[in-house]
Amino acid sequence: MSCFHARIAYFLVVFGVVAGLGAVGVRADQLASAYKRPEAIPFPAANPYTPEKAALGKMLYFDPRVSNGQNMNCASCHNPSFGWEAPLPRAIGSQNTPLGRHAPTVLNQAWSDEFFWDGRSKTLEDQAAGPIEADVEMNMPLPKLVERLSGIEDYVTWFNKVFPNKGITKRTILQAIATYERTVVSSYAPFDAWVDGDKTAISESAKRGFKLFAGKARCADCHSGWNFTDNKYHDIGLPSEDIGRAAIDKSNPKAKHAFKTPGLRDLTQRMPFMHDGSVADLYDIVAHYASGGIQRPSLSPLMKPLDLNQNEIEDLIAFMKSLTGEKAVVALPILPN
Repeated sequence: MSCFHARIAYFLVVFGVVAGLGAVGVRADQLASAYKRPEAIPFPAANPYTPEKAALGKMLYFDPRVSNGQNMNCASCHNPSFGWEAPLPRAIGSQNTPLGRHAPTVLNQAWSDEFFWDGRSKTLEDQAAGPIEADVEMNMPLPKLVERLSGIEDYVTWFNKVFPNKGITKRTILQAIATYERTVVSSYAPFDAWVDGDKTAISESAKRGFKLFAGKARCADCHSGWNFTDNKYHDIGLPSEDIGRAAIDKSNPKAKHAFKTPGLRDLTQRMPFMHDGSVADLYDIVAHYASGGIQRPSLSPLMKPLDLNQNEIEDLIAFMKSLTGEKAVVALPILPN
């Protein structure tokens, strides 16, 4: 079965199971298989995984010399201590320049098809180039980065080992960083243990919340699959002047103010939320969706007011909390000299 057909089959299974919630007697644990963690990380044929390449990418990810001013690295905005985001409403770029959007997480990007909040990059390799070269972020033209790294003896040795007959080039720099980013996977959460058969791994409140999530609250309309995202773009009715996906998909009237559905893994480590960091916590998330959002022509038809009582809200939040496992301890690499 091709990768494309496998994805279609998986979507149909997930959709069919979730849609079945309307039937009498469907239990939350019957939905579990639709959200089971994958057993392996997918890597593209054009940039296959090797441990050495991932190790090199990790060095680059944490090395401030990748920025023009040598004062930022990828972790400045995508910090493992904060769910691979930053604990600020909007990211901060070079010279303390506030950026227009919240830093999206690096978690589970190996399973994404497009990148950034508006999906303007088609590969992680292309995505990696964006912040490095953007003048308001790391402000480092890639040709200049090639020149800088070529003057560091240990980097020359590493690149020659990982990329024989290629060495340090724009392409190999981005391939190394993207390979490391694909290894960044969310933690094994209580929800996963429950999916794998431990009936006591999550509370009864969280189990009720899962059923609400996939049923009455309609969260699974967009937050589907093991990573809880459809990888699509929706206007969810936040007050914002940012046109989002419309800058890319200009002919689509529903693309205005639409942003990519974020995954929900390790969610409680990643506050604040949304593309602009305007939602402070999980209670505010539920409150926003319950309101139905700002009514405007581009508003997603999936956005409708929710009638939830306080017990249901608490159950939903208990479920969302169950998607966070233990915080990963990421050892910093020894940087080349």
